[in-house]
Amino acid sequence: MKLARLGDSAEVFYTLQGEGVGMGAPAVFVRLSLCNLHCVWCDTDHTWNFEGTPWAHEKDAVPGYAKHSKADVIIETGVEELANLIRDFRCRRVVLTGGEPLLQEADLLELMGVLRSDGTEWFFEIETNGTRLPGADFLAAIDQMNVSPKLSNSGVGVAMRRKPEVLAALARVGKAWFKFVVKGEGDIEEVLEVVEMSEIPMERVILMPEGRTVAELDETAAWLAEKCRDLGVRFSDRLHVRLWGDKRGV
Repeated sequence: MKLARLGDSAEVFYTLQGEGVGMGAPAVFVRLSLCNLHCVWCDTDHTWNFEGTPWAHEKDAVPGYAKHSKADVIIETGVEELANLIRDFRCRRVVLTGGEPLLQEADLLELMGVLRSDGTEWFFEIETNGTRLPGADFLAAIDQMNVSPKLSNSGVGVAMRRKPEVLAALARVGKAWFKFVVKGEGDIEEVLEVVEMSEIPMERVILMPEGRTVAELDETAAWLAEKCRDLGVRFSDRLHVRLWGDKRGV
């Protein structure tokens, strides 16, 4: 499996879920490398913004920022080895994130089977961008899907990021929550358009401000919270940013 590298090991860490319906819950995060999208504000750009790729990122304006060498940011790990890393934390809530983890769907399905084979009660979440529909076996095995459809503020072309047939299928499964990253008030109309065309129940919609700092979150959070109240949808903060800042492994 291709995982994000953190120091000399894989980026597997114990923290609090910072976003979405499970915000605040203790969980083991497993960050997989590789993504099929390239959002300009992505805070895990080390999973896809590799040397030789043409994608732009907001950090391009930061002095010293450069695209990542794959050897520096990717580590290969076997399923059994990864299962043991997760077991070491003694927390049975696991968040499979990325990047786009469904690019490694078969390995993740095997991983869940290996962990459940020890007879312990596990709870698995996956964070996905909503462009890939997993198979029936995966949908049966996963406990919760945190789907984050990308809007035009991501800088990704609409044909790549908008897959209403995938979103509609995930909505019918009943395990998915749909979290939209909002930068400005103009994004709300686009959210509602995606929700309608994908037949997503409003009670499964979550709006979250974009930002890698507390100040950036606060520029949007207050008015967005009011908009969530008016629309009857959930608001999500970015708890990990408020607690620890824009850091990896937290």
